[in-house]
Amino acid sequence: MLYLNSRSIPELAGLSFPQRMAVIRKAADNLAVPTKISLNILKLLILVPLFLLIARADGWAIAGYIVLLVVLYPLITRPVTFALCRKDFSRVRSQLYPAEA
Repeated sequence: MLYLNSRSIPELAGLSFPQRMAVIRKAADNLAVPTKISLNILKLLILVPLFLLIARADGWAIAGYIVLLVVLYPLITRPVTFALCRKDFSRVRSQLYPAEA
């Protein structure tokens, strides 16, 4: 299952926002190198075309493409990041916050 925000991830239930972000960041740092590279390539595949559209746009179309970028980028990358890191959330949570696990 893909999660759009960290609040709905069962492994992170009961943590505050800063704590959830710390667990996610630590789990993302622990990803294998090929997985990190794949995730970064996915991010580039989203960013590069949208930045090219912004660079070539005229007038108000620039604002439309910027809004598209701001909406599309996290909508795609966050669920993928959560899915790739989910297997480590329980372990990282118990390391960072042993009393709350």
